[in-house]
Amino acid sequence: MSQRVDDLVAKLTLDEKIAMVAGSDTWHGTGIDRLGIPAIKVTDGPNGARGETKSGLTSACFPCGSSLGSTWDVDLVTAVGEAIGQEARSKGAHLLLAPTINIHRTPLAGRNFECYSEDTLLTALLAIGYIEGVQSTGVGATAKHFVGNDSEFERHTISSVIDERTLREVYLRPFELVIERARPVSVMSAYNKVNGTSASDNRELLTTILKDEWGFEGFVISDWYGTRTTVGAANAGLDLEMPGPPRVFGKHLAEAVGAGTVNVTTINDKARRILGALERTGAFEWHDEPETARDKPHHRELARAAATAGSVLLQNVGAQLPPDVRKLRRLATSEGRR
Repeated sequence: MSQRVDDLVAKLTLDEKIAMVAGSDTWHGTGIDRLGIPAIKVTDGPNGARGETKSGLTSACFPCGSSLGSTWDVDLVTAVGEAIGQEARSKGAHLLLAPTINIHRTPLAGRNFECYSEDTLLTALLAIGYIEGVQSTGVGATAKHFVGNDSEFERHTISSVIDERTLREVYLRPFELVIERARPVSVMSAYNKVNGTSASDNRELLTTILKDEWGFEGFVISDWYGTRTTVGAANAGLDLEMPGPPRVFGKHLAEAVGAGTVNVTTINDKARRILGALERTGAFEWHDEPETARDKPHHRELARAAATAGSVLLQNVGAQLPPDVRKLRRLATSEGRR
């Protein structure tokens, strides 16, 4: 961290630090006017930067993650990331809530369309390209949802039971490569539990693995209303509760610090990480910019090119299509008798 960040942490009061680690509304963190600290502004999402939901301004819409995954083209996905970063800047946002790098482990996961692939390496390489593209514009990227958020059934509360080897080699590996090679500004914790512990309360995931083992220097943001407990989340390594106003941190976090169940040094680390993100994204130099709609011909062309590259066509070799329905019926009947 820079000297500016260290100086600001030293000048912040405890109440100000606690205010900073929770959002102020749906899309903003909490700034400290006294010290010239802006509120970080975030925007969804993986295939476009929509801005504030009630702005009424248009945004470029790019192909979804699964379509981009079908391209196997890192350079193309990097270009898409850069374009979406530009769109995020047009919405005055410092942080984009993307990419989604969960794994297609079941076709029943309702947000598979946001994710790239069932292949760990392909997912990682495309996510690295996307993040590098986004962050080349000065906007921070958010790798999400950490981790095991791959089922639609009871999405917000299910416990993903994953053995250590599978967790490491399938679910965590894309995030590990992304942290190592792309250095995203943020990581978003998942709604679900992992082996019985909520992702936002999971110290093994958020601190032991993500921050200590992998050396992640950014901050961990909750999924919206995904912060489960005050003490558990604070001590686990969750740095920013979203959205605001706070329901779990805020006054409850202040009480926990007063009671000694959350250490002041823990709060300092959270404030330092958020300030570091503000510095990395240039938020001290540009903030409170009005949202605009920039209809760029280049973005239209890129979206069309990406959609084309992600399309998979079949060749009708041997005039196999359309199929003979009578043959299919006989095949189904014979298979059913086995």
